[in-house]
Amino acid sequence: MSLESPAPMRLRRATMSAITLLGGVSLAVIPAATVSIASRLFTPAEQGVIAVAVTVATFAGQLAFAVIVESRLSSAGTERRVVFPLWLAAASVVAGIAVIATGPNVVSLCIGLPVLVAALEVGRGVSVAERLDRREIWASILVGAGALTGVLAGFAGQAWALTPLVAGIVAATVVRCLPVEHRASRPERRVMGWVVADTAITGAVYPLLNSMILAFLGPNEAVLFAAISTVSGLLAIPLNFMRLRLLKEHSGLDIVVSAGAVVAAIVALLLAEWLGVFGFLFGEAWTASATLLPLLIACAWRAASLATTIPFASLRRRGEVRLVTGLRALVSVITFALAGLALVTGSLAAVFGGLLVAELVSAVVYEGARRRRVSAVRAGSASGTDAAGAARHARDEQAGGDAA
Repeated sequence: MSLESPAPMRLRRATMSAITLLGGVSLAVIPAATVSIASRLFTPAEQGVIAVAVTVATFAGQLAFAVIVESRLSSAGTERRVVFPLWLAAASVVAGIAVIATGPNVVSLCIGLPVLVAALEVGRGVSVAERLDRREIWASILVGAGALTGVLAGFAGQAWALTPLVAGIVAATVVRCLPVEHRASRPERRVMGWVVADTAITGAVYPLLNSMILAFLGPNEAVLFAAISTVSGLLAIPLNFMRLRLLKEHSGLDIVVSAGAVVAAIVALLLAEWLGVFGFLFGEAWTASATLLPLLIACAWRAASLATTIPFASLRRRGEVRLVTGLRALVSVITFALAGLALVTGSLAAVFGGLLVAELVSAVVYEGARRRRVSAVRAGSASGTDAAGAARHARDEQAGGDAA
């Protein structure tokens, strides 16, 4: 039993949570670094294809995360333990070697990127869920250092700029797949099916949307959409962190830490935009268009997920996978419809506005479902208590009659 008082324990836990949360920046910088390096090494048409590949890679990472991590965390009848599978680590290493060996090749990059991002997503998810904080700190440093070196090499016009980026991902993957003492729980098949279906339905919206932007608005707008989505994705780091922690257990501390991080991230993004950092990173695709309004709306869209994540995690934690999948399918249809209608205007600000409205609608839907479920459980508990009381009363009356 620990002799440390509760207050220092909470402080230490909050500090480690904050450090691990900041480590999530390394996951968010990979798409941004990829788009930045591509703007220096590839033609505009190839950049448009790579921008779509980035959203496809993000979708692949979400699917892998759903199968390996979230399905186990959502299986309420198990211990809900997760580990980083060796087969995924091996696949990531092979993909990384292939991308490095072929140099700046659009085909190998588009094929290897989904595998590399899937390994990043799963590796970080396992570390956060199992509180492997020290391991995650080192992995994040490796990814961040590789991305920074690659971006700087891209600025210098070096053809090998993708090499340090990919090498950092591979090195972090090796760190994250080191042995642990526990074994992964076996997910409930029914739960896994619903979780994967849920992720497939919702995650497919953004690759489809960016493909439509590429087809109707051209490669520059597709690159800009990917760039703004990636930049505003910095806000998704604390939100994903909070979601992972809440899937395992409710924590008011993690909610407060994550909300504070969202506010800090918005301030940092606006400061970077004012200083011209993003124009320097993404080149002509960013500087040739008005980006402040789309960026503001994109940040509001990401921040609105805070209201969605809490009831969503509560429903998942209760094992309500079928209900959640149905709700997410409904929300996905609304999201795609609103963003698709906004696409007619030819304005990315309108597209992000459609995403924001859809996120606010989903928050209302999830919270309403959560409250109805809680009310139903309380009503069931109350009726069960009344039934037990009536049964005891009947037994007492029978006993009294026998005695008479």
